[in-house]
Amino acid sequence: MSETMPQNARLSRLQAAYVVARRDFKAILFSRSFLFFLLGPLFPAVVFMMSGGLGNAAKDRANEVVIAMQMPASDTAAFSAAHHKIEAELGYGRIPHFRYYKPVEEIGAIDVPALLADSSGRYGATLTGTLENPVLTGTPERLGAWRGFVTMHLALARGGGELSYPALQTEITQSSGARTKDQRQDTAQISMTLLFLLMMLLAGMVLSNLVEEKANKIIEILAAALPMEAVFLGKLFAMLAVSLAGIAVWFSAVGLVILLAGDFGGIKQLLIGMPDPGVGWPLFCLLFVINFSMGYLLIGSIFLAIGALASTVREVQTLSMPVTMLQLFIFFFASFTLVDGAPLLELAAILFPLSSPFAMTARAAQHVELWPHAIAFVYQMLWVVLFIHWGSWLFRKRVMKSGSAGRARPKLSLLRRLLPAKGQAGRTQK
Repeated sequence: MSETMPQNARLSRLQAAYVVARRDFKAILFSRSFLFFLLGPLFPAVVFMMSGGLGNAAKDRANEVVIAMQMPASDTAAFSAAHHKIEAELGYGRIPHFRYYKPVEEIGAIDVPALLADSSGRYGATLTGTLENPVLTGTPERLGAWRGFVTMHLALARGGGELSYPALQTEITQSSGARTKDQRQDTAQISMTLLFLLMMLLAGMVLSNLVEEKANKIIEILAAALPMEAVFLGKLFAMLAVSLAGIAVWFSAVGLVILLAGDFGGIKQLLIGMPDPGVGWPLFCLLFVINFSMGYLLIGSIFLAIGALASTVREVQTLSMPVTMLQLFIFFFASFTLVDGAPLLELAAILFPLSSPFAMTARAAQHVELWPHAIAFVYQMLWVVLFIHWGSWLFRKRVMKSGSAGRARPKLSLLRRLLPAKGQAGRTQK
């Protein structure tokens, strides 16, 4: 290499950025702290899947809530026949279940308040009286949900089972304009939420890494040897590569759990039931990765500039709350793309650089056009360049105390630098 390149030749900005990116990527990826960082989100994911499984089980058990029914023997028989007829038409599980108590002539009237206050929670309402004077007792929620079904049972039971249902032919269609629109909005909302969670979880590494290297004086050595823009660019892309590697590990772990444990927590059913996005799944996944990368570079470049102002880990912790609020604001602002009849808000979310990746992700889920994504990609890259240039300039001015990265100057406050000059001027006058 020394034969083809002069010893005093300097690296270009891209070459310098590649050197910094390769160094940071290897140092972070093969560290023990990164391994623990990867394991951290897996525990909440397992808890989430377990809670999803428990939620499904609780939902299934909710269908076991029944109506305690007690009437005279003849009325009970007619009501039971009507129930079986309705259940055959509508299907099991689509109507309330009834628990038939022995007729009033045999055991006397049941204690309705005590039955509804049963700690087992099995009974949601009671149906007593006669077919001519029925009494349905329950909470307002239960009465609103079950009153129509009970009335239909009573009408059929009073008719002696002669009430017939009209024949109805049905044809199933898999799509409609309104249904497609609603489904794509669901896909947009889920993808935006996932993008927000990943960025909020991973973007903070940029801030902590820069502060750590500032404390160890590593960043000043790099700034003295390489252009500051190249250092910032290399660090950003190194963190982006590390984040993509972490995302690949997490998604692979979730896929492995689904493969081995089946539909654990309903995750597999959720993924299968997600509606198709506007651009199709292959292009949508590609655009999701691109939008995540652009959003990470945009927010990461701002974090680098913030890290240039922080000198200790305590200052980073102080700045973490405003940074989190900024990310929440960006997410909610980008959510305007899901509001119908608000094209100006959607355009503003696309043009604002920090919310643009979220807005374009939602657009990919709802619309089929691809050319806006190419324009947005170029637009976001311009903002990344501007943010990197601004962050490196801020670092040189506030930390290096110089206009260029060629030479590091002592970190003296402005007052300390001015006082000796005044003293020297006084001695000169004397």
